Amino acid sequence: MPQAEFANGPAGPPGRRTLSAVEEAARMDAVRRYNILDTPPDGAFDRVAAMAARLFKVPVASVTIVDEDRIWFKAAHGLEGVSEISREPGLCGSAILSDEALVIPDTLTDPVAFSNGLVTGPMAVRFYAAAPIITGDGHRLGTVNILDTKPRLITEADTATLADLAAIVLDEMEMRLSALNALRMEQERRREQEEARQRTERDKRAIEAFASTLQRTLLPPALPVVPGLELACHYATASPQNVGGDFYDVFPLDGTRWAFFLGDVCGKGPEAAALTSLTRYTLRAAALIDPDPDKVLTSLNTALLLDPAVGTRFCTAVFGVLEPHEKEGFTVTVATGGHPPAYHLRGQAAVEAVRPKGGMLIGALAGASFASHSIHLAAGEGLLLYTDGLTEARTLGGEMIGEEGLTRFLAARTGPVSAAAVIGDTVDLIDATPHGAGDDVALLALSVPLADAADGLTATATAHTIALAGETRESRP
Repeated sequence: MPQAEFANGPAGPPGRRTLSAVEEAARMDAVRRYNILDTPPDGAFDRVAAMAARLFKVPVASVTIVDEDRIWFKAAHGLEGVSEISREPGLCGSAILSDEALVIPDTLTDPVAFSNGLVTGPMAVRFYAAAPIITGDGHRLGTVNILDTKPRLITEADTATLADLAAIVLDEMEMRLSALNALRMEQERRREQEEARQRTERDKRAIEAFASTLQRTLLPPALPVVPGLELACHYATASPQNVGGDFYDVFPLDGTRWAFFLGDVCGKGPEAAALTSLTRYTLRAAALIDPDPDKVLTSLNTALLLDPAVGTRFCTAVFGVLEPHEKEGFTVTVATGGHPPAYHLRGQAAVEAVRPKGGMLIGALAGASFASHSIHLAAGEGLLLYTDGLTEARTLGGEMIGEEGLTRFLAARTGPVSAAAVIGDTVDLIDATPHGAGDDVALLALSVPLADAADGLTATATAHTIALAGETRESRP
């Protein structure tokens, strides 16, 4: 039936109750709350309309929602192709003005309905009844309607049945609203979770970037070129979000002598970074005053004990001095303070632990003593220094590599020693463990190339790898 046929007719006689602007605004808020206008057909509402038509034996039944300026059909039995009609004047618009069902037995005798387009038009409606769909807080959203082309009477029981159908519609709308609210809550929860995840990722990246930047300030940007010597190092943090406590450095003392050190401070994070910075610069300053390794470590021990910010923290370290040997290579004098031994790699499977007697923790006791030991680093030989992250890495069997395992690994290497090759092989050893090192690892290797390999000991190849915040950097001067 054409839509225009539903929109004809006067507004009805004077005195008909209307909703105030405040009441209508509140009612429309309730309509919008259910988010039902202009939604697709729904079988549950269609069944209510069909049930009403069967129960009352009428040709037309519908479920309508009254919008601001239209009557929208959520379900319509017997009205093909009609989705909405004008609200004023209209029977449905009148039906929502009361909390009770509106029943018009004969539309031609009703002062409101007699001139309505449904009555005067081709449909010739003679009977109309509607029960309002009323929310729990009293707002009338729309109606459940039945229409017939002949006058008729219905009983109070029939009116109650029509009201029950309207209540069923409201129950369905409430369930639908509950489902929509649950969906919205789930979507909001997921959105909040996603926002939280993104914030966490941003914070994580910021922390990693900060830790990486801070870590780089505690390490030399590159190893120096030492005539007649090959240097190589590797540094990896256990977590990109924490500043590691391992450190190393190589620097000149004068025109011929060079100093080097490697160590590990207690703990991780900002406090460890502060201690690492103090340790690194104290070792450099003390070495420039008196490079004797014992005295350098003693000066560091004193500095740590005098600094109240250090508290009970301590560190371990190996400090050494390189001096060209009168024949070839270098004389290396090292002192240790509570640190694992260095390894003198002499080639042809010969490996010796450089373990000076004594050597207490640095920064733990005022009277700590340190001892030094000298070796000759000849052509084809090398020296490996490391932190305990290497020896504490666990094998497939769950056992630590330990000093014995490291000794066996180094002794299996044959031929002239290359610092870069030693570092590369040692990193491969760590990577072969099931979970990696599990702790920060610092490696520093020194080697004296054979004369023919080093072009008269005038060139130095330096490999430098740093793994920070998931990044690996390698440089060669």
